[in-house]
Amino acid sequence: MQGMASRSAIGRVLTGLALTCVLAGCASSGGTNGDPKLAAQSPERAWGPVMVAIAEAELYEDEKSVVDLVPRRDPSLIVSDYQSRTSDGPLSREALEDFVRENFDEPPENESRLSEAAGTPIDQHIINLWPYLTRDPAATDEGQWSSLVVLPHRYVVPGGRFNEMFYWDSYFTMLGLAHSDRYDLVRDMVDNFAWLIDQYGFIPNGTRTYFLTRSQPPFFASMVELLAEHDGDKVYQRYLPELEKEYEYWMRGGDALAPGQAQEHVVRLEDGTLLNRYHGSENTPRPESYAGEIALAQKAPERPAAEVYGALRAAAESGWDFSSRWMADGSQQATIATRDFVPVDLNALLFHLEKTLAHAWQLEGNRERAEQFEQLAETRREAINRVFWDADRGLYTDYDWREKRLSEVVSAAMVYPLAFEVADQPRAEATSAAVERELLRPGGMVTTNRHTGEQWDAPNGWAPLQWLAVDGLTRYGQTRLAETIARRWIDTNQRVYDETGKLVEKYNVENPGVGGGGEYEVVDGFGWTNGVLLDLMARYPGAARTR
Repeated sequence: MQGMASRSAIGRVLTGLALTCVLAGCASSGGTNGDPKLAAQSPERAWGPVMVAIAEAELYEDEKSVVDLVPRRDPSLIVSDYQSRTSDGPLSREALEDFVRENFDEPPENESRLSEAAGTPIDQHIINLWPYLTRDPAATDEGQWSSLVVLPHRYVVPGGRFNEMFYWDSYFTMLGLAHSDRYDLVRDMVDNFAWLIDQYGFIPNGTRTYFLTRSQPPFFASMVELLAEHDGDKVYQRYLPELEKEYEYWMRGGDALAPGQAQEHVVRLEDGTLLNRYHGSENTPRPESYAGEIALAQKAPERPAAEVYGALRAAAESGWDFSSRWMADGSQQATIATRDFVPVDLNALLFHLEKTLAHAWQLEGNRERAEQFEQLAETRREAINRVFWDADRGLYTDYDWREKRLSEVVSAAMVYPLAFEVADQPRAEATSAAVERELLRPGGMVTTNRHTGEQWDAPNGWAPLQWLAVDGLTRYGQTRLAETIARRWIDTNQRVYDETGKLVEKYNVENPGVGGGGEYEVVDGFGWTNGVLLDLMARYPGAARTR
């Protein structure tokens, strides 16, 4: 485990800081609209003292395994039993292991592998893999005490340690489902996301109760658009209420902000420009990474621990957990300051949501509302091209609203204004040159040009960013570079498949192969890799070889 603190130190911090909120059943500071019932079964709230003990004892190498444990009975009874057994002192490791076995079940193993004949083409392998990654809620309900949120419809999981539906992963998975003529699953998943918005007021990071305090990059509008391409414009009208609710979630509090202030996901710059940031809602360690985050906060004794935890949660909400993008010094995770950055990618996504709402209201026949959202989108377009554009380097980057300066980190987030048609042609052409100069590698496009050991930095490349780059560059006529990135990425996927029979979460694109870094072992499966690969292979036929 990275940066593990001593057991006694973890216990002191967990008990004295985060556990105060855990045992009090604190509500989220925004992510669950202040209603503690919505996250009542989150492990840190339902069986916090036991969760703390397991984290402190390091019973599991992967901390997500702790919060995915399924209580066999009412968690309050488990906590009471545990406290009575520890009234005279902590349990030994062996006794704690026995207690866990007595009171918890391991979550169902994620069966995402299948045996196939040698020579199975990679695209056929993906099609064969979909059933292994599909979950039917009627068959996967882990019981009332599980952290799994039970959805109304079927869904596809990423794979490996990720045995629940994730937000932004799912859009890129849907691209592959569409190419596999599995629009039945696309519809089910869009309906699930709409249900989550109706249930919680936003789409959580993933469908676990411990994710109910933060979201992820807002790709719901893109999902609706993808489904509408097949089912027609009625799709926009069907999901209009949920599109509006998601927009309200991201914009909440914006009207009341004075220049130079920020609240939740909104920031008003000194000149009055209103933009968005990632926030993550709470200021305690994430339950799925408790011990590691306690240890990290201890590496920054000059900072309030709550500030570090809030920045870590915001980075998790960004999907880029973790990256030099969010580090004040551009390299050390202990300097993480995600909430200080206004990200270019998030604002491009919200531009797209505003444009989608304008289109949906136009279809609904409400011209006034359509014009309102069209104006909001155009205002944001102008702001993105003004605030995030680095004219000296010819690229888009993030903006540090506290320091009032552009970030020095060069990242693949620069392609979002192209993918969502925010950029003008000169900026798109300059961005294309920057991508080729700064990020193009033998195996595809690297995430940033910095080597920090974090998984969202060099040498790793990630499927969603390759797709966004290819799609965005193509929209502005930069077809040579788009095809180069696509074919190099396809070849990297194929190479690993030839060697291992797997498709994995992330790849090393500097020395093409399996990626590394981060908080956990490389995961195979893998939802968004599969989806993006099928889409790119359809765009560039003949790019993949036979295994």
